[in-house]
Amino acid sequence: MSGTAAPRIFTMTVASVYPLYLAKVERKGRTRDELAAVICWLTGYSESELGQHLAAGTTFADFFAGARPPDSAALITGVICGVRVETIEDPLIQQIRYLDKLVDELAKGRALERVLRA
Repeated sequence: MSGTAAPRIFTMTVASVYPLYLAKVERKGRTRDELAAVICWLTGYSESELGQHLAAGTTFADFFAGARPPDSAALITGVICGVRVETIEDPLIQQIRYLDKLVDELAKGRALERVLRA
């Protein structure tokens, strides 16, 4: 991002947004374990690594810098915040929006296997 400030989301901690994701999915009858499965699938982190990032206050930039997303993450398509996720050019913003999209799909009752592009 030459010459411009990084979007605020880059410096926000994953732990600050995680409770919002959790509340969203739990309101719709989904579980913490299902949310963890989605996040771990997208990032390649184990549940214990996810917990460490949450406890450490890792920023979104650092969280996704160490992520090992599956090749099938490219199958995530759709609109989030009025933008098609598959057309986002900035890789970090795209990964964050992928996560938003997966959380939305989980909250909307989509089968976990479909959310994980199985």
